[in-house]
Amino acid sequence: MKNQPKITVGIMDRQAGVSGRLDGNFNGNGFGPVSGLFSARSEAGTIAFFDEANRETCRSPLIRLTSREGSPLRRRQGKKAHSGQTFTLFNVTIGNRFHWERKEKQTFQGDLILQVRKDGTITAINEIPLEDYLKSVISSEMSAEAPMEFLKAHAILSRSWLLAALDRKKKRKEPPAKTIETEGEVIRWYDREDHDLFDVCADDHCQRYQGVTKIVSNQAEEAVRETHGKVITYQDEICDARYSKACGGITEEFATAWDYKRVPYLESISDASITHQPVRTEEEASRWILSDPEAYCHTKDEGLLEKILPDFDRETKKFFRWRVEYSRKELEEILREKSGFDFGTLKEIVPLNRGPSGRISRLKIIGSKRSLAVGKELEIRRWLSRSHLYSSAFIVAVEAGQFVLYGAGWGHGVGLCQIGASVMAAQGFSAE
Repeated sequence: MKNQPKITVGIMDRQAGVSGRLDGNFNGNGFGPVSGLFSARSEAGTIAFFDEANRETCRSPLIRLTSREGSPLRRRQGKKAHSGQTFTLFNVTIGNRFHWERKEKQTFQGDLILQVRKDGTITAINEIPLEDYLKSVISSEMSAEAPMEFLKAHAILSRSWLLAALDRKKKRKEPPAKTIETEGEVIRWYDREDHDLFDVCADDHCQRYQGVTKIVSNQAEEAVRETHGKVITYQDEICDARYSKACGGITEEFATAWDYKRVPYLESISDASITHQPVRTEEEASRWILSDPEAYCHTKDEGLLEKILPDFDRETKKFFRWRVEYSRKELEEILREKSGFDFGTLKEIVPLNRGPSGRISRLKIIGSKRSLAVGKELEIRRWLSRSHLYSSAFIVAVEAGQFVLYGAGWGHGVGLCQIGASVMAAQGFSAE
């Protein structure tokens, strides 16, 4: 890859206003240089941009702020210095609608683009070279202190996924169906290349991208540099490489989470030195989810988890096997709130289809007022939790009037198991 592309990353979307700080001198379209604190707000279909002194310096539907070359910015607290100038955005949401959702102040390299949408809201976009983007991704998805061979593997996967997604977006004439609704069924999945104003978003919907904020070691930069331009291919096409946090012992098939098609390199395998049999029946699902199998992602090494997981991911303690308990009334309220349907008195929750990892792709919810099937795996996780269930690999038991969900794994389970791969690297496996 001699000429790496620049990509656009949506950092904040559909905002009434955006504020931050320009750490150095930036030129705008027709104004500048500007530096220091800034704010932007939507007014009558345009963006009003205000400088540190709260003076309006520009009004336009699209504002591009281009960094000027300057001295290296020394990061606070003795962390690594980054060459070039940066900008910081305040109140950036991470983990949108997941159980770790919060707001952060994040710092980025490259250009800042502010664009107004037709509805009058503002989108904040970072334009950055692909390889610089990847340094941040592998430091945001996992800790930059994770084993080097894992970081190299992740760099290759993340690069492959992004280039494959950009290629699909360029070739696609019309988007695939992502919602199929009938009288008794709602099937929905979430494509990763359906953004309109930018190539990818900065959150878990695509790949976590939290700027230079999370690059605190040389390892992430070295991993990207050592794998520069490397991708995985299948039949002369770049692979749509997927990954999730912890598969739970067996990885999942592509079609369980997304479109109804077979992807030969995204099929189910055991995340272990031994072979686990795929889940085929409800009896097997129960036996598998309630078991304590050998798996790379079944690590109990707290020191290793501290080394490989970002701080907010370390708050999730039980991810290999987990348990969630609801009263009937609480679950009825969650279902009504998250699905938009009133099921009445909840009678039963019945898995209809599972993938080989035990993840449910279709689930029937039976109530006194309505019965409805829901899919796919992410929509199921959203309907049954105020944020998200860790995964859709679960069984349902009714114990003392409570609905108890016993589950396995964290995420959709398709492709690389991040925690499992980190453990493999710690045990001496190479990136290849």
